[in-house]
Amino acid sequence: MKFARRLFGLSVAATAVLGSGLVFAQAGETVKIGFIDPLSGPFANVGQNQLKGWQFVAAEMNKKNAAGVKFEFVAFDNKGSPQESLNSLKAAIDQGIRYVVQGNGSGAALAISDAVTKHNSRNPGKEVVYLNYAAVDPDLTNSKCSYWHFRLDADTSMKMEALTSFMKDQPEIKKVYVIGQNYSHGVQVEKFFRQGIAAKRPDVQVVGSDLHPIGQVKDFAPYVAKIKASGADSIVTGNWGQDLTLLVRAATDAGLTANFYTYYAVTSGVPTAMASGLAGKVRVVAIGHNALPGLADKLQTGFKAKFDDDWYTLQTYSGLALLSAGMAKAKSTDPVLVAKAMNGIKFQGLTGELEMRKSDHQLQQPVFITEWRKADAKHPYSVENTGYNFQEVRAIPAYVASTPTSCQMKAPS
Repeated sequence: MKFARRLFGLSVAATAVLGSGLVFAQAGETVKIGFIDPLSGPFANVGQNQLKGWQFVAAEMNKKNAAGVKFEFVAFDNKGSPQESLNSLKAAIDQGIRYVVQGNGSGAALAISDAVTKHNSRNPGKEVVYLNYAAVDPDLTNSKCSYWHFRLDADTSMKMEALTSFMKDQPEIKKVYVIGQNYSHGVQVEKFFRQGIAAKRPDVQVVGSDLHPIGQVKDFAPYVAKIKASGADSIVTGNWGQDLTLLVRAATDAGLTANFYTYYAVTSGVPTAMASGLAGKVRVVAIGHNALPGLADKLQTGFKAKFDDDWYTLQTYSGLALLSAGMAKAKSTDPVLVAKAMNGIKFQGLTGELEMRKSDHQLQQPVFITEWRKADAKHPYSVENTGYNFQEVRAIPAYVASTPTSCQMKAPS
């Protein structure tokens, strides 16, 4: 009987250890991550580039990371649609995937964040964590914030705070035209630009604005004609992918001399459309640039050598650095414990120490203003093999770019 009790005790202990497979991260354990973004349709080139970015950084981090885990990406094509994003999320969950990343489109992001939150409340023990790497609608970390959502990019308001802080010091800016895609991001860009420039340079006129259907306009010549007729010396746009490529192409064809202030001129196809025709006329606000030293430069060069393409989504690095730091802190790959560990965590990114703000899960980080210029000895990298690149004209510290939040974060019980 004594032997039987001892054997039973050992059996219970062994069961407890086996049952805690998700409680203690094991060196070499594989963590599958679902990638949910467009791999077909008008924004496929951006989605495919970013998938390669995640996979490339994962391969590098799998050699060594704080948690000692292996990251593996499983791709789902959401075709840029919120509904397809929900179908992709369900497919990922059905495959046992507990971490998902998405970034292209705030509509899809809002749908995923809401669905993940509801899924986690209804399915204890099967929780999912969502890393948002590029959807920048401020509502995601304000009125519609979720404990399970972590944003890696600076949001629209943060970027516009940085951009208008730069623009206020440019005396040549007098008349601005705002053009954007007709969804939450495009609306927010105009809203925050108007607020920011009115506060910092009330003399600047907004001489026109347009919101166009996302991914549907094939010819931007009519929009460019309106911009020319307005007398604008500057254009502010949150457009990305094909919508920015075609806008830039129409502007160069029409001989438009206005300067562009953009969020996403780095995205696939846009640099080729700009080439030499818009040198010195296009500026970008982003969390990094082509001339970041050290590891960023090594990753950029390695990506170029492998894919003959440009690694422009630096959030692919900060995302996996955040996850590995969270898993190391939690000593676990369980999403519940990892989410708790990432709450307020500080970790090393490509631009220094970054902080995942506890109050709203918005990553706090510096923001940079860069300008499209000819490559030189100091800045030799050639974007899309054009002989040009984005060079830093101002760095905005994290505390300056940071904006307040109205999020009332609800942690699970």
